[in-house]
Amino acid sequence: MPTTDPTITIQRFSEAHIDSITALYNDPAITRQVLQMPFQSTEVWRKRLAPDNERVVRLVALHQGVVIGNIGLEQFSRIRRSHAGSIGMGVAVEWQGKGVGSKLLATALDVADNWMNLRRVELSVYADNEAAIALYRKFGFEDEGLFRDYAVRDGVLVDTLSMARLRTLPKAG
Repeated sequence: MPTTDPTITIQRFSEAHIDSITALYNDPAITRQVLQMPFQSTEVWRKRLAPDNERVVRLVALHQGVVIGNIGLEQFSRIRRSHAGSIGMGVAVEWQGKGVGSKLLATALDVADNWMNLRRVELSVYADNEAAIALYRKFGFEDEGLFRDYAVRDGVLVDTLSMARLRTLPKAG
């Protein structure tokens, strides 16, 4: 059931969030579902924050000042791919299924559509992550292909699903 909790806010990822985001991604249940390495330091996240690039939007979901999820949206820098971008996200285990991912994704896609004018947003997700796949499909993402033996997780190679959302651009007029 989607959250109606008004205390959940979305903010741009900043220095103030580094400790919380480090803790989020050092949770083994989260690390298992994303392409991050376990036991990352706050310095790793600080370096990710450092580049001030308007083609990269990093957002966090907060509850009582604590990061409970995040999403990154990056517009591709290559000229012939500048109509496209990619996303990656994670939500704290205790907040999964409560609308936090929907709130993050809706906010990122609003930026993609209305501020970056992206036609295509793409992502990859572990093929067995049914909850995440359902969330992405709810927002119009479609399956594009299966990457077999894409990444190591729990000591074995696992598949990921490539998904994308194509947006019809408005016509001038």
